[in-house]
Amino acid sequence: MGSNTELHFLWLWRILLLMIGVAGTSTVKGVDGRGNAGWLQGHATFYGADQSPAAMGGACGYDNTFHAGFGAHTTALSTVLFRGGEACGGCYQVACDYHLDPKWCLRAASVTVTATNFCPPNNNGGWCDPPRQHFDMSVAAFLRIARPGNEGIVPIIYRRASCKRRGGLHFTLKGQSNFHMVMISNVGGSGDVKAVSVRGSRTRTWVPMHRNWGANWQSSIDLRGQRLSFRLTLVDGMTMEFLNIIPSSWKFGQTYSSRSQFS
Repeated sequence: MGSNTELHFLWLWRILLLMIGVAGTSTVKGVDGRGNAGWLQGHATFYGADQSPAAMGGACGYDNTFHAGFGAHTTALSTVLFRGGEACGGCYQVACDYHLDPKWCLRAASVTVTATNFCPPNNNGGWCDPPRQHFDMSVAAFLRIARPGNEGIVPIIYRRASCKRRGGLHFTLKGQSNFHMVMISNVGGSGDVKAVSVRGSRTRTWVPMHRNWGANWQSSIDLRGQRLSFRLTLVDGMTMEFLNIIPSSWKFGQTYSSRSQFS
């Protein structure tokens, strides 16, 4: 009888362990409700003391992340994710991996962040060195997924997310004389811009622009005194035209908004 009782106890213990294992996995699966397919693994830290909107705009060139439509939930990306600035404006859903770090991760919590900055590598095994996939998040975003008081580094899972923006795209004109540059922000859809073309009211064809740095795009033609139209292609391939979005009376430093938006 003692042997049967012991065998019965062992089976009950194995069932309990399986139940614990399933529960541990479900906390990760519960983030997206479909399992963790499509999620990638990485790590996250948080920005330093300077949480001003200008500081969070960083290497993408957003003068103010709030004016740009991104708010406080922003992140800097490591080298492999930043892609030389192409990732600027892109959105990611990030969750702390509770399965790996239940002490500091908030269970089944996630936050959507916008890429606005670059986390530079130190080329000495740092978190932002290639090929690591790392998010250096604003404090506001980090505390949505992790408890305060930890060592500042947590394992995460992440995936691309659609950017939900209020209003249309923002086109901020920069430059001087015949040097023209436009900073494009508040982009919906995937959020990250792959290609931009411009057309003036006296220009018959679309003229490709090139990325000067971050979210700033430069043209090679004189566009002064013309109504301006833009054609944008996002990284996911979606393309839209914004016709006569800027009047001929435009001046450097002004920002114009479109009525239409990527969805």
